[in-house]
Amino acid sequence: MAAPPLGLAHRFAGVFTSPVVARSDSRPRGLRPVLLPSKRWSGVVRMGAVVGGGQEGEEDEELRQTKEQAAAGRRWETLIREQKIKTLTPREAGYTFKLTDKALLDVRPSNERQKAWVKGSTWIPIFDVDTSVDLGGLSKKVSNFVMGGWWSGSSTLSFNKNFVQQVEEKFSKDTDIILVCQKGLRSLAACEQLYNAGFENLFWVQGGLEAAEEEDFEREGSQPFKLAAIGGVSEFFGWTDQQRRQAAKEGLGYRLVFTGRLVGALVLLDTLFLGAQRIGPLLQELQSR
Repeated sequence: MAAPPLGLAHRFAGVFTSPVVARSDSRPRGLRPVLLPSKRWSGVVRMGAVVGGGQEGEEDEELRQTKEQAAAGRRWETLIREQKIKTLTPREAGYTFKLTDKALLDVRPSNERQKAWVKGSTWIPIFDVDTSVDLGGLSKKVSNFVMGGWWSGSSTLSFNKNFVQQVEEKFSKDTDIILVCQKGLRSLAACEQLYNAGFENLFWVQGGLEAAEEEDFEREGSQPFKLAAIGGVSEFFGWTDQQRRQAAKEGLGYRLVFTGRLVGALVLLDTLFLGAQRIGPLLQELQSR
């Protein structure tokens, strides 16, 4: 079993306030993960847009979020230190899942789950892709796309308010449950929710599936685990950190695929530019007749 990570509160506070997924999801300033308190328990992790009334209001909002994020990190660190939540490396989790009757609960959103998942795992997302079509939901989607989603492929996510209830319907509270997400953050938040709801035997996969090697779990889906959270233009051209690491393993053939895409895109842009130059004079000639 992995040793509890040190300085968890400090590390997770940094994760929330830095651009997430530079590492894979370079979400801009206005669309960072937000910790919002709930009546049931303090510090529910939510993904949404930060809306401030001017620079001063935005700074106040960021200060409040930073304090809440730091508090959440301290709570999580305490849960791990006191062994109320046990820590596993991805390899340990894989062996444990294969050789015991422990359940593996995947809490990732659907856009990550559909690319790669562990065979035999149960899927109940703590966040999922926001499918709302009201004005507020559409506004968030447009803002997310304009402010970086087009590049990173990140989606607007909404908190699953029925997460605990859905887990309770699937598992008894004395079930041994291994929780996993893509990077380890959402699954840790899910562990806290389940612990507060009375679940007794919770195991957190430190680093998530992105830290796993392919041999650690039996995978299903079209993508390696490490690439399940990337998307957008950066994925198409192979410019994410995850793809660079993959290219170092795969060799020249893997790099040539993305080099070919880049060359093709440049040729297409050049063709469109030349076409526009030729069409311009023709349109002017037609207008002068």
